[in-house]
Amino acid sequence: MAMKYTVHFLSLFLLLNGCKSAQQIHDPGYAQVSQAVHQAAYSPTQETVNPVAADLEGPHSVEEYIQYALSQNPDIQAARKRVEANAYQVPVASSLQDPNLGMTFYPEQVQTAAGPQEFALNISQKFPARGKLNAQGELAESQTNETRAQLAAVELATVAKVKRAYYELYFIQQTINVTEADKQLLVEIRDVANVRYKTGKVSQQDLLRAELEISNVENELIRLEQKLVSGQAKLARLLHISPQTKLLALEHIEPGSLPADLDWLQRQAIASRPELHAQLATLEKDRQALNLARLAYKPDVTLGATWIDVGSTGVSPVANGNDSFLITAGINLPVYRKKLDSAVRSAEAKAVSTARTYDSLKDETLEEVADLFAQAKSQQDLLTLFSEDILPKARQTLEVSSQAYNTGEVDFLQLVDNWRELLRFEVSYLRLEASLGQSLAELERVIGGSDTQNLQPIPAAPEAFNNLPLPEEPE
Repeated sequence: MAMKYTVHFLSLFLLLNGCKSAQQIHDPGYAQVSQAVHQAAYSPTQETVNPVAADLEGPHSVEEYIQYALSQNPDIQAARKRVEANAYQVPVASSLQDPNLGMTFYPEQVQTAAGPQEFALNISQKFPARGKLNAQGELAESQTNETRAQLAAVELATVAKVKRAYYELYFIQQTINVTEADKQLLVEIRDVANVRYKTGKVSQQDLLRAELEISNVENELIRLEQKLVSGQAKLARLLHISPQTKLLALEHIEPGSLPADLDWLQRQAIASRPELHAQLATLEKDRQALNLARLAYKPDVTLGATWIDVGSTGVSPVANGNDSFLITAGINLPVYRKKLDSAVRSAEAKAVSTARTYDSLKDETLEEVADLFAQAKSQQDLLTLFSEDILPKARQTLEVSSQAYNTGEVDFLQLVDNWRELLRFEVSYLRLEASLGQSLAELERVIGGSDTQNLQPIPAAPEAFNNLPLPEEPE
């Protein structure tokens, strides 16, 4: 009887100790999540807003924003935790299952020759067939490798998003600067027209047309300011900070660089793109799953032991009261071959499907590299054309028309059209400059990161846009 109570106490102790261990929190991140869920449950109206990052306000380089995003972006943090979660599953998958402990009570004593049986305690352990635990561990490791490659893909995608948002912000800022400078030029043209109107050399129409153009420019500046706020909010989301943070690009960005060899780029993409590595890891995972399905044909062994508490008194005169100790052994019988065969064939089909998905992604990667390379090359050539031909001619055209307007050889409408054309070309140049940076960012993502080999310089930005002589005021 004492032994019975000892067993009961031991069982209760193990149960309580297991419950206590299960309640422990090992991950500080989970403690924060748990607290946030608790607060949301009891304070549903309380809103949490990301703080304004004062140290990131104002002009900063794209590298600074990228480093901040790599440490704070929630998509990256989620991907890192998925890797951690899968890594912890490797020892779980490659370990034996918990042993089973059982107790048997007899409401009525079972009388035997040795004495009455009052209580039985049994324990058993399942031992998988040879190779199964290793296969399960390798399967879990393959899942971890898959999420590692996915993490690299998320990081590269985030870097590309930050760069695209940054170059868009740069374009808006520079467009605002150029538009304001051209507005000042238009104001001075308006003043010249006003002087000529007062001297009777032109009609009031020139003056009114200049005022209308100034109003159009002011309207465009309002639209650009709104786009600037939207661009700042988009970049702030990637950095996981308040959208009210006044993020700004530098006034001058370093010219980008384009690898000259398309074949090298495509080889680099096939070798390094994380999405392709993730597909290869998925294929390895499917192969391990197939191996595990084939091992299911082998039976598992279960070993156990049973102790029976036997009383010292009984109906038999030869009762000795000695406790009984039994050894048990058993195996499962994998006799349902149709089920096992279907599992194997399903795993084979899944592996083939993953392989074909890899082929499709590889073809898509080659297409993306070729397309982005063509885009970047075209943008590079257009930048050269704008800086060496179109912009100088547009500035010269405005200069000549400004001088001709003073002598009455060119009317005001032609002068304004030339001014508008110059502004359009200046904005187009800025758009190309930003688009080239965005194309290179996408190309870097597709090839799995940047490399300093096989690079050729991209032409630098031309001199100040609005370094033009103004129409002279008539004497």
